[in-house]
Amino acid sequence: MKLKYFAILVTCLLSTSIFSQANLNNYKYVIIPNKYDFLKEADQYQLNSLTEFLFDKYGFQTLMEGSNYPEDVIRNRCLALKSNVIKDSGLFKTKLTVELKNCNDQVVYTSEMGESREKEYQKAYNEALRDAFKSIEALNYKYVPNTNNSIAVSQNVENESEVSKEIQQLREEIQNLKKEKEAVVSDKVEPKVDAVAEPIVKEAPSGVLYAQAIENGFQLVDSTPKVVYKIKKTSIDGVFLVENKNATLYKKDANWILEYYENNVLKQDVLNIKF
Repeated sequence: MKLKYFAILVTCLLSTSIFSQANLNNYKYVIIPNKYDFLKEADQYQLNSLTEFLFDKYGFQTLMEGSNYPEDVIRNRCLALKSNVIKDSGLFKTKLTVELKNCNDQVVYTSEMGESREKEYQKAYNEALRDAFKSIEALNYKYVPNTNNSIAVSQNVENESEVSKEIQQLREEIQNLKKEKEAVVSDKVEPKVDAVAEPIVKEAPSGVLYAQAIENGFQLVDSTPKVVYKIKKTSIDGVFLVENKNATLYKKDANWILEYYENNVLKQDVLNIKF
């Protein structure tokens, strides 16, 4: 009887391992955060860099949070998993686990707990993380495209198509307003009025805005850090919709232009954005 229960337990564990491996194999990328919640600074003790190194070592394609993402993951965020390292409380041990979430913020994998008895933080975190990655190494990860991702991509394309239509309508409205202004100007005697038809361009503040990846786009934060804008991707490369503001953001030459109407006057702000 004991052997029967033991065999059932082994079968369940093997099934769980096989499911986890197959499940992870359907994801192409792993996004590494710049900072973990239990630490005070970005990449403190080089823990984030070590996470990236270990995922790369065991076959995963890694992306640092806020970096320039490949085209396929921009169009379909469900190709990527978001990684996190969680610290468990321990009196004499440093305990870390690695967690992976999908695009719906659901946990799809949690590693075995890695431990270290080292007293120095640098050595303890390094040793505990490497220990946690032993269970990830055992998965023998290898990317296998999932047909469900194709469905997700097609759904994203449909959504982006709707956004594209909105942008096109906005552009048509802008062109119509320009034509109306030009018609009014042509009826006037003073030739200098022609300048009114051109958009008013304001120089951007000297502060730099830093782009941080969020779902379907980015949030632009200043150095405090404070979220200044939230922008959503569109099907047009280099064109974003600005959340809670009737405005568009697009790249022109080397500049990012925020374009919007204020009192029926088309205005443009030049933003200094670091992606």
